[in-house]
Amino acid sequence: MLKTGEKLGAFIVPTGIGASIGGYAGDASLWARKFAERSKLIVNPNVVNAGGFSGITDNMFYVEGYSLDEFFKGNITLKPSKNNRIGIVFDKAIPQDVLNIHINTINAVKTVYGIDILDYEITKENVGVNFFMTDIGTSEGEVKNLETLKKSAINLINRGAEVIALVCMFDDPEDINIDYANGIGTDPVGGVEAILSHYISKELKIPCAHSPAFEDYTITSKIVNPKSASEYITPTFLPCILLGLSNAPLLGGDIGIEQLDYLVMPHNSLGSTPVYEAVKKNIPVFAIKENSTVLNVTNDNLHKCSKIITVETYEECLSRVNKL
Repeated sequence: MLKTGEKLGAFIVPTGIGASIGGYAGDASLWARKFAERSKLIVNPNVVNAGGFSGITDNMFYVEGYSLDEFFKGNITLKPSKNNRIGIVFDKAIPQDVLNIHINTINAVKTVYGIDILDYEITKENVGVNFFMTDIGTSEGEVKNLETLKKSAINLINRGAEVIALVCMFDDPEDINIDYANGIGTDPVGGVEAILSHYISKELKIPCAHSPAFEDYTITSKIVNPKSASEYITPTFLPCILLGLSNAPLLGGDIGIEQLDYLVMPHNSLGSTPVYEAVKKNIPVFAIKENSTVLNVTNDNLHKCSKIITVETYEECLSRVNKL
């Protein structure tokens, strides 16, 4: 519980593992917003990022995966913050016409929301992002030149940036998972996006999030699954990370893991650092059966722990949280 007397929860849907809720484009936001009505809520970007939209609310803490793990380990604390000064790093590989669309997006978000954008910088070299699907259906990838991202991020931090947004050039992912538009399977780019943001967060100890850029920025006229729809009506996914980073907690505050009241996870993705650390620290973990992933890491086949409470639905979990 926070010093204010409010509960503090964490609502996590790992990226790149085909979560049936939260594995697409902001489709876990509905539930995260309901939990955030009952307590302060830590969310990973995957939960609320939705292309040109964002499910973020003032009662949420937007925390990238590496920093999230470190928070659960007790290695970092969070400092609530508003209107952070954002520095944006663009991959040199992004063509000028695609870059221009992103610059227009930055200006639109600044105008509408009053977000504080310090500036952007283009990397000196191509970042070199590749992504692929594994045999079990998770998305992974590799990055050839992380160092060029780091150098540009450092330049922006030295000029006053408090958080960093990354935009790297990606190949068209449609051929890798043609069913993603139909709300089936795994987001093909989620795994490598985590590599990018984890690296900057780890190296520079600063909040960070990533948005991919694609050469084809045309908007489709076909009807897609509602879970994926927000990514098919915009040429850039930059707005959601700018909205999240603007009010992301900074690192080094007075909110620590000892104040966390509960953790909410998909029921068969319980092999992560937050779950292990929550169990060690006697923090209740709610495993939601209606949210399945391509993994098979459940309480029954891994932890067999009484602190992991399997519930059927997010609705049921809400009622359990109210009773904590």
